[in-house]
Amino acid sequence: MPVPIAAFERLGTETAFEILARANKLAAEGKDIINLGIGQPDFRTPDHIVEAAKAALDRGEHGYTPAAGIPPLREAVARDLKRRHGAEVDPDTVLITPGAKPVMYFAMMLFGQPGVEIMYPNPGFPIYESMIAFTGAQPVPIELHESTGFSFSADEVLAKVNERTRLIILNSPSNPTGGVVPATELDKLVAGLADFPEAAILSDEVYSWILYGGREHVTLLNYPDIRDRLILIEGWSKTYAMTGWRIGYGIFPPDLLPHAERLAVNSYSCVNAATQHAAIAALSGTDDDIHHMVRAFNERRELIVRELNTVAGFRCGDPGGAFYVFPNIEETGMDSQTLQKKLLEECGVAVVPGTSFGALGEGYLRISYAASSDDITNAVSRMRNLLN
Repeated sequence: MPVPIAAFERLGTETAFEILARANKLAAEGKDIINLGIGQPDFRTPDHIVEAAKAALDRGEHGYTPAAGIPPLREAVARDLKRRHGAEVDPDTVLITPGAKPVMYFAMMLFGQPGVEIMYPNPGFPIYESMIAFTGAQPVPIELHESTGFSFSADEVLAKVNERTRLIILNSPSNPTGGVVPATELDKLVAGLADFPEAAILSDEVYSWILYGGREHVTLLNYPDIRDRLILIEGWSKTYAMTGWRIGYGIFPPDLLPHAERLAVNSYSCVNAATQHAAIAALSGTDDDIHHMVRAFNERRELIVRELNTVAGFRCGDPGGAFYVFPNIEETGMDSQTLQKKLLEECGVAVVPGTSFGALGEGYLRISYAASSDDITNAVSRMRNLLN
């Protein structure tokens, strides 16, 4: 059946899921696969969250909910942001979504069109560039470099902002690099954006809990000068090991929220009721499970950095947050896609090529340490045996 495919040819994908499918196929054929490709905590969702969902189902929470989310959850989000960051958030500006991606999609649909520019991190989460191109807007990369810990330079960003810039996407801590943007660069960027009032900001803060070395998260919610043009992305998937529950949220300026809500109505209607009650339990419960998980990630981070630096041709720095390393593999003499395929096919280790996250990802791999220490040790041992 003929379809108008021109726009869809601009729409990319998330390679990690393609690699997961290939890894699963190899495993089904009997090959021993260690998957360090997918960004998913290997922890169970905490029991009190699961029990809250069961209780919601048992008492009959089976129907439609408001498109923006049930009021108790929107209020819980506002309380949580106040508790964690001291940020004042009106619950009426909270939009509950099935995962965090719809917030990205809605932001692109609100601001993207032919003739405008949208800036995005490169290397960065692949959906950013994909959705920018889909809207017809011009993707403009914010270059992230190993030499700065994969942070950005505010001066370099501001040098690219112009009268066509409609949206600037920021992500800290970062997927895929684990980079963390220091407050000094955020301060400088926000001050400089005073000269460009038409440029909105999309701040992806889904890894805000997962930081190391005494770092504290700096949320853009605490910059009053940009609150009227800030969209924030957060969620439950990474923090509470709830990837399969598909729930996230966006904080929108009051004048944009009705438009985002209308997009929600036209796409998925609402988020399922039981998951929303589980999300309330997550925000209302103790933080002990989060701290336990982050401590485990930190131990694995130290392990994988140490081990990867013993692999011939690898150079791996310490990420400041999230649960990924982004090692430089240029000295192996292979490009990132070739090495990714070699590792999967020849030694059963699934990782993601850096080019899946943009052109500036060439010469790198993304490796997730949201896996057991034994899997990490065994995977790197296989890599050493192949390359050393």
